[in-house]
Formats: sequence, C-alpha cells, structure tokens
Amino acid sequence: YVAKQVSFGPRVPNTDAHEACANWLAAELARHGAEVTVQEGRARAFDGTILHMKNIIGSYHPESRDRIMLYAHWDTRPFADKDSTRQREPIDGANDGASGVGVLLEIARQLHAVPADVGVDIMFFDAEDYGRPQWIESTDGSFQDWCLGSQFWAQNPHVPRYRARFGILLDMVGAQDAVFHQEGTSLRYAPHVVRKVWKRAADLGFGNRFDAEATPPTIDDNYFVPEMAGIPSANIVDYRIRVRPMGYGPFHHTHADNLSIIDKETLAQVGITVLSVVRQP
Repeated sequence: YVAKQVSFGPRVPNTDAHEACANWLAAELARHGAEVTVQEGRARAFDGTILHMKNIIGSYHPESRDRIMLYAHWDTRPFADKDSTRQREPIDGANDGASGVGVLLEIARQLHAVPADVGVDIMFFDAEDYGRPQWIESTDGSFQDWCLGSQFWAQNPHVPRYRARFGILLDMVGAQDAVFHQEGTSLRYAPHVVRKVWKRAADLGFGNRFDAEATPPTIDDNYFVPEMAGIPSANIVDYRIRVRPMGYGPFHHTHADNLSIIDKETLAQVGITVLSVVRQP
C-alpha cells in the first residue's frame, strides 16, 4: 500500500498525481466494504494558493452511534525544505503520509473480513503538509498553515454533529528505527486514549516500539480534531527526543523520505496495536 501511493508520484494538491491517488484511495476503501465519502473543499495556503482538497472517508457500521475515528494525512510535502538539494521540489512522502495511510488501508481490509463491534471511520485528510517552508520566516499563527484538511473537516464534518468515542492519528509510522513516544498534544487532550493505546502495545509485546516517555506538544491533525471537533485523539508519531536536535528524524521533509526507509515490521506493529484497540476498545 505504501509503494502504491508512492508510485503515483508526490501527492501534492492541484496535481494529476494527487487526483489519481485520491480516486484510488476511495476505490480501495469501497473495495474493502466501507461506505465512502469524498469531501471536497478549498483552502488558502500560506502563499495564497487555493488548494483543491479531498478528504476521503470510509465508514464501517455507519448506523452505529458508538464510533472510533482512525485517521492519517495522505498528501505530501510540496517542498524538500529540510534537504540540502532540490529544496523546492516535492518529496515522495513514503513515511510522511503514505505509511499511516497504508496501515489504515490494511485495517480497512481486516475490518471487511471480520467486522468490529463498533462503528469505525477511517479518514484520510488532505493538505496537512502544505505549511510554509523553512525559508519563509514564521509569524504568529503560522501553525494554522498546516493541517488544512482536518481543519476543514472539523468545521464541516461529513456527518452533521459527528461524534466519536476517541480518535487515533497515524503519522510517520513506517521507519525501521521508529520509536513512538507519548506525544505532548495527545497527553493534553486525550491522556486516557494515550494510556489505552500504549498499554495495548505493551501487552502485545511492542513495548520497545511504544515508549512511555513524553515528547513536547506538537502541531498535527490531532491538535485540530479535539480542539475544533471535540474528539479526544492520540497521535502515534515518530518524534525523536533522544537525539539533538529533537524532531521527526533525518529524512523528515527531505528526498530521503522514500521507500528505502520503510520497514514492514514497524508498519505491522502499529497496525496490530490499533486494530486490537478497535476490536477491544
């Protein structure tokens, strides 16, 4: 699933690769038995560009009022602004984007084979990674340049008055040496969800991958989902706190974010953990 997404090319809004991948994602969710909603919208990027976004949502047991929300962003960074070369070219986004989506597509396949007892919404948010590049000085409020698709959805949910018991975000979950610390924004908005997910990972034998040490608060889709839509969410994200400088790893927002860094075992451990939580929340 990760390789298929990368094969389209960079999934940057307003491009042919973006459109082709969107169609494939919607068809894949439908193939796995989901009720699919493609939420189209427009958002203004930091530089004034109007982005034509598509949030792609697959719902299982849509009639159920007891729901769990699983989400990831599917777009890719339009610049390699942390690289030393080709900084103004888009990246493959194998880890940053495709890994979380790939895990959730496999969860969709599993839910089609053996349905869960609760309603599940798998959401692929668009335009998460279109924030201003590092060569432009940030100003107050610049964090709102990011996560445009989840902000749009939170203000315009695909189902009126949508509610979920909790949400889990998957972002950058495919690197071979990934360690998932408890992310600071998640601990602020959803400590009970973080405890649930990390305990389940430990029970499954993945305690070395899911570390209880906390990261600083970060801005990701799981900030806007609880802040604007009121749904407590935990972020499973590869944010490295035992290196200097702290951050998302040496390949983040560079051309090194390609298939060579993706590890099947990492993807599997994340997917098994999340699916276990869905089946026994």
